[in-house]
Amino acid sequence: MQLDKLRDRSVDQLFEAILQIKTLEEAYIFFDDLCTVNEIQSLAQRLEVARMLRKGHTYNQIEAETGASTATISRVKRCLNYGTDGYKMALERLNR
Repeated sequence: MQLDKLRDRSVDQLFEAILQIKTLEEAYIFFDDLCTVNEIQSLAQRLEVARMLRKGHTYNQIEAETGASTATISRVKRCLNYGTDGYKMALERLNR
């Protein structure tokens, strides 16, 4: 399982830190220090691609609306179909 490859003390610490964030403003502050603008935008883009795929949008629609490459869309779709349901869990909790 891919999660086993990822799991270690430093990653646990990162995720624990993320779980301590209480507001949207705190999230902006933390991620501004942690990531580049492009990294944050890439993560947000992938989540939006997942949302659109779940709603049945085509690759062309997703590419036009998000600017995501077909490689990114394919990767997200593979995660939706064969991953650990992380996107599904997050999107359901966002009620989108």
